[in-house]
Amino acid sequence: MSMGGRHAGNLPAETTSLVGRRGELARIRRLCREYRMVTLTGVGGVGKTRLALRAAALMRSGFGDGAWFVALSALDEGALVPYAVAETLPLADRSTRPMLEVLTEYLEDRHLLLVLDTCEHLIDDCAGAARELLVAAPRLSILATSRRPLGVPDEQVLIIDPLPVPDPGGGGRQEAVVLLAERTARTVPGFAVTDGNRAELARLCRRLEGLPLAIELAAARLRELPAAELCERLDDRFALLGDTDTVAGDADPPWHQALRTAIGWSHQLCTPQERLLWARASVFAGSFDGTAAAEVCADDLLPADAVPGLLAGLVDKSILIWSPTGGGERYRMLDTIREYGAGWLRALGEQEGLRRRHRDFYLRLARRGDAAWLGPDQVSWNDRTTAEHDNLRTALDHSLSAPGDHVALELAAALWFFWYPCGFLREGQHYLERALALDTEPGTVRNRALWVCSLTLMVQGDPSAGMAWAAECAGAAEQLGDTAAAHAAQAMVMAAATIRGDLTLALALADSLLAVHRPEHGLTLPTLLARLGQSHVHTAAGRVEEAVKALEEMCAECDEHGERWMRSYADLFRALAELSLGRNEAAQVSAGSALEVKYRLHDSIGIALALDILACAASASGQGEVAARRLGLAQQVWDTLGRAQVGIREWVSARENCERQARAAIGDDAYRAAFTEGYDIGLDAGIVRALAPITPRPATER
Repeated sequence: MSMGGRHAGNLPAETTSLVGRRGELARIRRLCREYRMVTLTGVGGVGKTRLALRAAALMRSGFGDGAWFVALSALDEGALVPYAVAETLPLADRSTRPMLEVLTEYLEDRHLLLVLDTCEHLIDDCAGAARELLVAAPRLSILATSRRPLGVPDEQVLIIDPLPVPDPGGGGRQEAVVLLAERTARTVPGFAVTDGNRAELARLCRRLEGLPLAIELAAARLRELPAAELCERLDDRFALLGDTDTVAGDADPPWHQALRTAIGWSHQLCTPQERLLWARASVFAGSFDGTAAAEVCADDLLPADAVPGLLAGLVDKSILIWSPTGGGERYRMLDTIREYGAGWLRALGEQEGLRRRHRDFYLRLARRGDAAWLGPDQVSWNDRTTAEHDNLRTALDHSLSAPGDHVALELAAALWFFWYPCGFLREGQHYLERALALDTEPGTVRNRALWVCSLTLMVQGDPSAGMAWAAECAGAAEQLGDTAAAHAAQAMVMAAATIRGDLTLALALADSLLAVHRPEHGLTLPTLLARLGQSHVHTAAGRVEEAVKALEEMCAECDEHGERWMRSYADLFRALAELSLGRNEAAQVSAGSALEVKYRLHDSIGIALALDILACAASASGQGEVAARRLGLAQQVWDTLGRAQVGIREWVSARENCERQARAAIGDDAYRAAFTEGYDIGLDAGIVRALAPITPRPATER
């Protein structure tokens, strides 16, 4: 089923103007109309990404399912390319099938534009993914940026050249000068091209060969130096090219001489401490905050209390890009700037040490998130870890490249709250299975990774695979006397029994877990899962008051600790219990409360289940059209998951009954129209609408 235009895409907003490039934009649009695979190539700093984004924005309305931007520069591992694509699209990663297979199925009847940005370091994996997706999805188009072509069949390659520069006589096109003037005016208020500076600005642009990134770096210097002096100094830098500018030999990327000179000169103008921070901060992937910079980069040579000022200095020099966010200030480097810093880090002999410090910082972050998750700060931890996704991947990849110290196992397991509540189950399974395969030494660290891996599979509706990991965990936990892992493994077996419909076993396991629970030890995931399992079995057996009692005890525990994620599951299960008693309004209230939390935390399964329950409440209240819309909205989300309703037969049956009841109430044609309306509406708008109270119709109108 097509998305029907529900999603315009995720193209980031432009923060600066695009100068020139009309001819290139026209060629890109023409090529994309005629061919399904177009790659923009060119040297680093020429503006491929910026041009691709503008072209995609101009073409977006021509794609019924939007234009989607996939940033690949922060990935170290080619196997993650399909995951990056899936996480960009409105496609949660909750299927246990290979991610590329999930993607091909999702895209096969969708009409969208995929922008794959910065492919050169993962060229084979990007090419392989593009080939498979283009074959499987006949209405898919791909616009890629790369320093070299991908080599995909029928790929059309457009080489992006630097901006045109004026000739020595002042004639010719002026785009490079316009860019220089616009960027300078951002930091030098009132700056403009005049008769007095025009010739020197043009000379400067010619010296920099019209390369946009080199021009932007030079613009940062015009705050301090007039254009004539800047040209003189750049001439000196060109004379030295091949000396201090070359920092990593053959490993350096093939930059234009002008870009190497501009970056090298910017590097020379930095203070020694700014240069060191530039080099060390190159270990970060994506963006980072000041706390991470201080903890990873600081030492006796670079005091932590100096880092904030040094970050500000690098922002002033256009080495770092500063971004305010709801979670605080963050910084990032353009890829080419990061590559230069990484070259210096290698030359200093610090690369491996800084990578370890980066890994250890994110291990500490994961430990803190793990310890704090079942508490009052879940929203802030969700936002923090989502912002650090690229760095968490880099830390995991580094850990997996150096097995033997159990860090990969510990990090992957500690991030359970990121994989499940925050919505990255399939990627978590990927990392956990890799870590478990590499580190087979028995121990408590491995036990924890075993049950977390089982959890990722259970929630994706695959009890067989989940049981295999849970059984291994249970056996190892018994041998080692690892009580915590034994309880977690038992909770996983309970989950499998619930999915398979063995409610007698599920209840026995839940009761057993709750019998050994000690409230003074605080909240634990196995205990909370046991309370949910217990209530589910009681509701299914018609013992609704017992189910409600278990849920009230769970809510009281969660409220005592300020916990919202599992508490909202208790609200969902309470709504199911209320529905079984015909208390539709109470079910609506409980499910609505849960939906608000699930949506804020991006818990896709919770969102989909809440919408199903709200549909059931509407249908039972005689609101067949409302129910159909909500079922359509829920289907949007279930379509992005693995097994619908997680395969739990009682949930599947409830949804099927709701559909039959709604169809009977309003007729097939009206049902299909309302369902399609719900399926095609944007998820944000649909959830706002679903949270609005429903008004029961008078009995005479039913």
